[in-house]
Amino acid sequence: MSDLKPIVLGMAHGLKDSLIGMTALLRLKSILEGNHAENQYNTNVQPHRRTRHGAKTVEKKKDLSSVGVKEIFSKMLQCCLLNGGIFWMSIFLFEGFIIPGLQNLTHFIFNIVSGSTQHQGLWLWKWMGPFLSYLFSALWVLPLYWLSKPLNSLWYQEIADSAYRNTRGRPLGFLATVGKESVSSHISKTVADFFFSFLLQMFFLVQAMVASFLPILGPVISLGHMCLLYSLYTFEYKWVNMGWTASKRLSYMESNWPYFVGFGLPLAVLTSLPPSFIISGCVFAILFPLFIISGNEAKVEETNQIPLRIFSFVIWLTNKVFTRRPVTSRAQDSRAESMEGT
Repeated sequence: MSDLKPIVLGMAHGLKDSLIGMTALLRLKSILEGNHAENQYNTNVQPHRRTRHGAKTVEKKKDLSSVGVKEIFSKMLQCCLLNGGIFWMSIFLFEGFIIPGLQNLTHFIFNIVSGSTQHQGLWLWKWMGPFLSYLFSALWVLPLYWLSKPLNSLWYQEIADSAYRNTRGRPLGFLATVGKESVSSHISKTVADFFFSFLLQMFFLVQAMVASFLPILGPVISLGHMCLLYSLYTFEYKWVNMGWTASKRLSYMESNWPYFVGFGLPLAVLTSLPPSFIISGCVFAILFPLFIISGNEAKVEETNQIPLRIFSFVIWLTNKVFTRRPVTSRAQDSRAESMEGT
């Protein structure tokens, strides 16, 4: 029983941080103001070192903070308008009002003007209704879906970077390696890390879908996969800015999996409720910026349980895809990172 206690507490702590993230918009301004107030206090404790230039620097940081808050709110508003106001609302209006209205109009014209029976009107709509739905999906839903994907990704990155700069300072992803290697080498490694992470997440999503078909515990295991995947989506922005490699990010998640299962649980449940994949994507796109802010502020409860090697297969599969790069074990990657640190 004592072995379950840290697991339960870790999940509860992650769930608490995730739910607090739902109120991130209300807390964002106070978080940033508190951070800059602390910076100003650290400056005031040594008044003999303060100069006119230092005072101007503090004021400049305040101005940048104001700009950062406005930028974050602006990107969040754009996400809500695109995914909720345009995308989701258009589907709701089409399915809830336009289709029923056209159906009633068709029955009225077919039955009254042509003098046909109600059965014939239903027969006409039997093929006309699906045709209109397919046409709407092909000409509106799918193009807007693929257009929103890159826009959402761009806005998520800008929200994460702005939040990180305003609360933690300049991102270390570039600074951590720029002194050890050339700029071109660092850029190539960054691009490779991005594609490796993207492909790994796609394989992990497929693994979650396959797990859902397992008997009895399949849905629960699949839900756990989605919790970890959404947590990885959320924290990856902060970890990349901190200069963490892909192997370090995944090892950290596997060692502290109870926290990340709890953190990703609300988003996994909320996105599973809508009846269609498209609506589920809209829900995710609207809520995800809140979790980015929450993940940036969250302090992970490090349970340090026996690592749950849930990413092992997808790591192996992703390495197989990158055939030009020799497959390295997790232990070798860890030893390489420790040697670089020394």
